[in-house]
Amino acid sequence: MARTTKKRARQLKHDKFRDTTLGYADRVSHRFEGRWRTILYAVAGLAALAILLSVYSWWRGGRDDKARHALAKAIEISETPVTTGTPQPGATGPTFTNERERAQKAVEEFQAVQRAYGSPYSELARYFAAVNLLTVERDKGLSELEALGRGGDNEVASRAKFALGQAREADKQYDAAAALYQELLKEKGKHVTENVLNLRLASVYEKQGKKDEAADLLFQTVKAAREAKGKDDKPLPETAAVRAAATKLQEISPERFAQLPQSSSPLGGGLPF
Repeated sequence: MARTTKKRARQLKHDKFRDTTLGYADRVSHRFEGRWRTILYAVAGLAALAILLSVYSWWRGGRDDKARHALAKAIEISETPVTTGTPQPGATGPTFTNERERAQKAVEEFQAVQRAYGSPYSELARYFAAVNLLTVERDKGLSELEALGRGGDNEVASRAKFALGQAREADKQYDAAAALYQELLKEKGKHVTENVLNLRLASVYEKQGKKDEAADLLFQTVKAAREAKGKDDKPLPETAAVRAAATKLQEISPERFAQLPQSSSPLGGGLPF
């Protein structure tokens, strides 16, 4: 009902705009007969253009709403908890008995969004589909992430590279994973935060047996975060990535961890990806 009311309000607003514009054109036409006919045509043309722009804006707004709703539905499916037992009475929505089944359904939903809508929804849907394909058809998912990382929307490209780096790391292709994380660290407009990238890169170093390099990177990450201050000269909140880096440093190098400045900032939010 709320959606219908909102849609009707947009229609009424558009009708009012159209009536006002055309009414003004009619009144002008009685004033500028004869030699002013050319001016009238120009005014009428501008009014027609304004009407077309209004119609397009109304149509685009409704289409964006549908695209956002479809994308949100697909994301909800991809995050649905896997249930191993009998669904609870009164439960609504789809249920999945394993991650592969859930990922397959999510891929289908994201690909439907990709086919039905334009930018930026199609790029986002393609990215989410690729991530879920890693569970269903891993090679195809990797190929899609590689393609997305080579161009198009900058944010989608960055997130595709990060997801690809995590996949390479999971496949024990540590050199490839490290190269992707380092490439993202060099980007000017980072869509994946530097602290998160440092945490993942340190993880790769540790798996490669480069314990000192991992400890150095974790130490510098946590030290910089704890010494950073906001405009009010107060410590900035520690993010989950920084806290995870501190925990990991304590695990692999208690000596370096003891050298860190004390944390005096309030807890921050979760990982930003």
